[in-house]
Amino acid sequence: MQIKTRIQVETATVTDDAPLKVGILGGTFNPPHYGHLMIGEQVADQLHLDQIRFMPNALPPHVDEKKTIDAKDRVNMVRAAIMGNRQFDIELSEVLRGGKSYTYDTMAALKEAHPNVEYYFIIGGDEVAYLPTWHRIDDLLELVHFVGVHRKGQPTETDYPVEWVEMPQLEISSTDIRQRIAEHRSVRYLVPDMVAAYIFKEGLYLND
Repeated sequence: MQIKTRIQVETATVTDDAPLKVGILGGTFNPPHYGHLMIGEQVADQLHLDQIRFMPNALPPHVDEKKTIDAKDRVNMVRAAIMGNRQFDIELSEVLRGGKSYTYDTMAALKEAHPNVEYYFIIGGDEVAYLPTWHRIDDLLELVHFVGVHRKGQPTETDYPVEWVEMPQLEISSTDIRQRIAEHRSVRYLVPDMVAAYIFKEGLYLND
């Protein structure tokens, strides 16, 4: 119930009165880290977007649900991570819908609710090669612009329209962070302090 109350308030910030260019960065955010925040900042800056919305999955179609903590905790960590950046916000559509998260279903619903918003869907450069396998990819291309996060050495060839954004090399992964926490090692400067505080307050990842 608490999540529903917050989403009603926050989705109202994206209105149909003033068209916006909005980037959507989806993921498990298990946990969110500085790499996610850097992607959001660089995409907004290089493509001149009005807003970046971080969208936690409810139950991603290709992730082992046993290794993904409760959506409530991931939502709270994203809120903590983006605190203080007025250009960042959170999108809870998939969390509220629940079940498997397919990008087409989510973006179709968002586009119907906000037809004048121009959506930019952000994916890693390594994910671009898998676009042909995405659920209703041709229909999805009618709803969003795809943004590929490019890192040095990654190929950029694709048959799909993708806007590439250059990204500084930053080797941070949620998997490594979870392992460090389980081993009682430092994660300082890997995640924002507010995220680390939440993780340790709730005792997350200690049994990974």
